[in-house]
Amino acid sequence: MLILNRKENESITIGDDIEIKVVSVEGNQVRIGIDAPSHLDIHRKEIYIAIQEENRAAAAASDDLMNLLKRSQKE
Repeated sequence: MLILNRKENESITIGDDIEIKVVSVEGNQVRIGIDAPSHLDIHRKEIYIAIQEENRAAAAASDDLMNLLKRSQKE
């Protein structure tokens, strides 16, 4: 993990097309702005984890449905 110190209005870049800028610092809260191509999904970590869990649950439900349909066709 790379750890950088940045002050308000300072940025870091990732590759050629992603910029992360410290917008403000208020107490223990830091506001950041992210400038990235629109084809990239950007989520807070807790939202990303929830999306992954939903996707896994949907895939499992789809697999269960497919197995049920295959069994019913054999009968």
